[in-house]
Amino acid sequence: MTATRRLAAILAADVVGYSRLMGEDEAGTALSVREHREAARPVVAGFGGRIVKTTGDGLLLEFPSVVAAVECAIAIQKLMVERNAETPEAKKIVYRVGVNLGDILIEGDDILGDGVNIAARLEALCEPGGVLISGAAYEHIRGRIDAEFVDLGEKDLKNIARPVRTFALANGAPSALSSTLVASPTGPRRFSIVVLPFANMSSDPEQQYFADGVTENLTTDLSRLRGAFVISRNAAFTFKGKADDAKQIGTELGVRYVLEGSVQRAGDRVRVNAQLIDTETGAHLWVDRFQEEIADLFKLQDDVVARLANALEPSAFSFTRILRS
Repeated sequence: MTATRRLAAILAADVVGYSRLMGEDEAGTALSVREHREAARPVVAGFGGRIVKTTGDGLLLEFPSVVAAVECAIAIQKLMVERNAETPEAKKIVYRVGVNLGDILIEGDDILGDGVNIAARLEALCEPGGVLISGAAYEHIRGRIDAEFVDLGEKDLKNIARPVRTFALANGAPSALSSTLVASPTGPRRFSIVVLPFANMSSDPEQQYFADGVTENLTTDLSRLRGAFVISRNAAFTFKGKADDAKQIGTELGVRYVLEGSVQRAGDRVRVNAQLIDTETGAHLWVDRFQEEIADLFKLQDDVVARLANALEPSAFSFTRILRS
């Protein structure tokens, strides 16, 4: 039987820091994600979209119109800003959203193919609270919607044969994205970084969950630095257990810095080794070790982010102290 194909606008979204949120409050997080998703349903329907499927923290939507898909993405992010207004920072449900126009393969109620994969890769690269769209989608929405997009140049997306031109929702967007993040149309931002999955150095393999939690928390904390572009945990975790060097990772993700390290937990104490690498030169800019009681884990993570900020050029970004709720 010949496969059915069609051109469609695809929207992929997922929750920032989902594993951390589930680790801190599984039942509460699951309820919040479900409530936010239900609140978004009428928005999706209003733009003519179809919810193809949902995962624990993600959404895959299909639209017959690219304009409708992008307007829906912006509307969802605005809705989330409103719904999170009274929520403590540490408990907010924040989405990343990617939109692409491409050819898709129909398989029952599901959709497959590069058109879907590109949307998912764009979502993984998107900033928390932002919207990232492909060049194909941008050509259809340019001048047709009341929103400004910044050209981020071509990006090499994992398992996608050719580079994809990307555009980010710009200044004035719900997430307060700023065009000042872009150093050049094709080069990486001055403070663009990926936190690679921290290695578990404990003898207990079950502590890998703890190491992954530290990685995700640091990703979330760095995302709160004004002027920072931080690769999502979905994209970062594709490098888990791999031996790719920093320069290769920098090229693939379009980032200037890589933060990597290890976590060792013994009883009620945790030790974190971290190092910052410049992807352009391969040089180690900063190496440090941190040790705290498990009860002071947030303090340890704040210390890592603070020392990292001090290790970089002051002009690279404005450091905003992270307040714990």
